[in-house]
Amino acid sequence: MTIAPRLTAEPSLSDLAAFPPYFRWGFATAAYQIEGAANEGGRGASIWDTFAHTDGLTRHGDTGDIACDHYHRWESDLDLLAELGTTDYRLSVSWSRLQPAGEGELNPEAVAFYRDVLAGLRDRGIRPLVTLYHWDLPQPLEDAGGWPERATAERFADYAERTVRALGDLADEWVTLNEPWCSAFLGYGTGAHAPGRHDWTAAVAAAHHLNLAHGLALARIRTVRPAARVGITNIVTDVLPESTALADRAAATRQDAASNRVFLDPVYLGEYSSAVHEALPALAAVIRPGDLDLIAAPVDFAGVNHYQRVLVRHEDGSGALDLVETPAEPATTSFGWSVTPDALTAVLQRVAREFTSLPIYITESGASFHDYVDPDGVVADHERVAYLRGYLDAAAVAIRSGVDLQGYYAWSFLDNFEWAEGYGKRFGLVFVDYGTQQRIPKLSAHWYRRTIEQHQAQADATPLTA
Repeated sequence: MTIAPRLTAEPSLSDLAAFPPYFRWGFATAAYQIEGAANEGGRGASIWDTFAHTDGLTRHGDTGDIACDHYHRWESDLDLLAELGTTDYRLSVSWSRLQPAGEGELNPEAVAFYRDVLAGLRDRGIRPLVTLYHWDLPQPLEDAGGWPERATAERFADYAERTVRALGDLADEWVTLNEPWCSAFLGYGTGAHAPGRHDWTAAVAAAHHLNLAHGLALARIRTVRPAARVGITNIVTDVLPESTALADRAAATRQDAASNRVFLDPVYLGEYSSAVHEALPALAAVIRPGDLDLIAAPVDFAGVNHYQRVLVRHEDGSGALDLVETPAEPATTSFGWSVTPDALTAVLQRVAREFTSLPIYITESGASFHDYVDPDGVVADHERVAYLRGYLDAAAVAIRSGVDLQGYYAWSFLDNFEWAEGYGKRFGLVFVDYGTQQRIPKLSAHWYRRTIEQHQAQADATPLTA
C-alpha cells in the first residue's frame, strides 16, 4: 500500500516524543456495527435487531443485517489492519451470537468464529482488547425486563465467565462494558437507542445494574483467568455551563453527575457521590448492601471514550434534569459535535486527578465527516486528519502533564452501521462501499499508519537505560 504523492504533505504530530515507547496505536470496532450475518452461525436476535427492524427508529430503516460483512471478510480485514501498521485492535464479541438466549452454554459456532478471529490477530502480531458488551443485549433478556432488572447483571456475569473461559487463552485484556451511559440513558431514558424505552426511573435502575454487571463479571473473570487484565470503558464528556449564572452552573453539575460521575464514582471511588444522588434520586432504591464493594473491586486500566465538549444551561421542564445541552463551538462534524481538542486534555487530566492513577487507554476517539471517493479513487478526508492530529496533540499535552496514558484506539477502523443513524454517518479511517463491500483506506488511515511508523522508529532509536 502506497501513499499517493499529493497526500504526503499532511503534517505530523507536534510532540510525538511525548508518547512513551510502549504506547499503543490501535483501531476499534463493535460487533453489531460490522459483522452482519445476523441470521447465520446460530446467532440470536439482540435488542438492536429488534430496534432496527422497527419502522421509523433508524435512518432509512437501516439495519445491521449485513453491515460490513465482517463475519465473512474477517481475514482480509485483519490483513488490512496489519497493512495499516497497527499492533493493537479493540473489538467486541456479540453476546447474542455467543449466547443467543442470554443464558446457558455458549454457541459453539460463535466460539469457533471468535477463536479464528483472535488467532488471526495473533498470527499477524496484533494484540486484541476484547469488549464483552457493546450494546447487543440478547432479546430474550430484554423480554424479561432488560437492564432495569437486577437479574440481567447476573446473566451478564455468567456470560462473561463462559466467554473468557472459552477465549481467554487467545486474549489477555478485556473490557467488561462499553459506555454504559448509552445503554442506560439512551436505551431506557430517551429511547434514542435500543431497546427504545422512555422511562427515566428504569434508566436510572439500568445504570446501577450495568455498574453491578461490571463488578459481578470482574469477580468471575478473576476466578477463571487470574492473569487477565480487565477494565471498563466509559464515555467521558467535557461538561461546561453555558454561562456563569448559578442556575447554569448547577445544571452542568447535574449533567456531569448523570453522565460521567454515575459511572466513574462507583468504579474508582467506591461510592455514588452526593451530586449523583441529588441528580438521580431514584438510584437509592436499587442499591443493595455489598453492591458498591463489588463494583469498586480493583481493575487494571481505565478505558476512556471521548467525543465532545458540551455546554449546558438550566431550563425548567426540559427533560428529567431540567437542562438543555448544546455542542461547544465549532460544531463541525457531520453529527454536529464540537471539535475541541483541549477537551480531551481536560478529560484525561480530570480522570487521572479525581478518579484513578491506573494506566488510561483512550478506547474510542473519532469523528464523522461527509466522506466520498473522488474521481481519482481517493478518499481525501483532510478534516479527519486534522481531527486526529489535534486530539493526539491534546493527548500529548496530557501525557506531559503527568497522565499515564498508554494507548489510543481510533474510532473506527471501518465505516459501519452507526446505530440509530444507520449508514448515514461515516467514522471510519477506511471507507466502505456498502454495495460492493470494497474497502478503501482514507487519507486518515495513511496518515495514522505514518504516525505509527514514526513512533516506532522513535522508539527503536531510544537508547535502553538500566
